Amino acid sequence: MVTTPTISTAIEEEDVDASALPLDRYDEVPEGMEEVDGKLVEKIEVTINHAAAQGNLVYAWRNYIISSGQGGKAYPEAPCRTDTQKRRPDVAYLTAELLQQYGQPNIFPQSYPLIAEIASPDDKAETLFSKAREYLASGCQEVWLLFPENAIVIIMTAEKSLIFTEAETVTTQILLQGFSIPVAELFA
Repeated sequence: MVTTPTISTAIEEEDVDASALPLDRYDEVPEGMEEVDGKLVEKIEVTINHAAAQGNLVYAWRNYIISSGQGGKAYPEAPCRTDTQKRRPDVAYLTAELLQQYGQPNIFPQSYPLIAEIASPDDKAETLFSKAREYLASGCQEVWLLFPENAIVIIMTAEKSLIFTEAETVTTQILLQGFSIPVAELFA
């Protein structure tokens, strides 16, 4: 009897740290990994501060989506395609219009309109800024870069970048109009 390996069997046999996946198989990328420059890479380990900031932001965006009636959804670690990579932003917001248009595919076909990336202690600032520019070039309108160790939030759009410190309140610039949260609360 001849058997053909299933996709899951084939993945187990592959060297997932060095292999590239075709676009139609992204939903098989192991949790906690992204495809960067054609290779699967593990996302850097997170700290308690990173996880707390991620949870606080997802919670705050979800509550605001409901209370404001703007609709859409906030997701942690939801996969998307950029023009050049396959990413899993730490936090992503999908508008009600795009949710209606695309539903909830295994991987969103472009960058989410609003994305947050949270720096881990090993992350290099240049890498985070490069990732933000990649998102903005691929359909994202606003990127939040959170730095828990220094209690700083940087918001980047196509037109400007803003820095918010621990004593300030950060506000969305384009999406989730009217949303604001004290920076200290994000990192509490």
